[in-house]
Amino acid sequence: MGGRVGLALATVAELELVDPPLNLLTTALLDDLEAALERLEAADPGEVRAVVVTGRGERAFSAGSHVGEFEAIRGPGGRDRLARDEAATRRLADLPMPTIAAIEGDALGGGLELALACDLRIASARARLGLPEVRLAVTPGAGGTQRLPRIVGLGRAKDLILTGRIVDAEEAARIGLVDRLVPAGEARAAAVAIATEIAARGPLAVREAKRLLDAALDLDLAAGLAAELEASERVFATDDLAEGAAAFFDKREPRYRGR
Repeated sequence: MGGRVGLALATVAELELVDPPLNLLTTALLDDLEAALERLEAADPGEVRAVVVTGRGERAFSAGSHVGEFEAIRGPGGRDRLARDEAATRRLADLPMPTIAAIEGDALGGGLELALACDLRIASARARLGLPEVRLAVTPGAGGTQRLPRIVGLGRAKDLILTGRIVDAEEAARIGLVDRLVPAGEARAAAVAIATEIAARGPLAVREAKRLLDAALDLDLAAGLAAELEASERVFATDDLAEGAAAFFDKREPRYRGR
């Protein structure tokens, strides 16, 4: 896939923002991102089992929206663009397979909001992260005010959003904003390694587990347990479950097909 977003479909797919050095989330990039997400949404469970999301180059995963486009967003017509930003980020969050953000450089504003929509975030030691929108008299959007407190807690989210301050990779790891910290230059390789480990598991079980985990904070315990029971019933009816059990007794690696 060409343009400003590259997508390599494989068992571990790679979705890359391709507009270096900053990989800004322009209207043109969003066009390509939506097309890539559409392809991932339609992927068979056995075809794509995990997705690594990256930005081209070492300077930025994505430095967020293009400030030059702000003027066009002002006024009544601006809501459509703001809603489009949110919808693209939500589509990334709602992908059925696990997603891992490989953050090699800056993840700021809309760039961090994309990373927050991923299931895991791997950052290199050179990464910087933040939602600095208030510095430009803008409110974080695309899920920033909603996903950040769910990940780092309300107090820390208020600290980051209300001050607009940017944190280094070490602090981001300490507060739980990123899940793993790796040496400079190794974020992508580390993310691919984790995605490869996930891809070796039963893809239908992994998809069900992701869906249940995403729902856990929004459901009461009884409803969550009921959803878990229904998911378990579906998984136990799959060919993959039978293959996993057979591989266990045969002392071999399972060959899952997503069925």
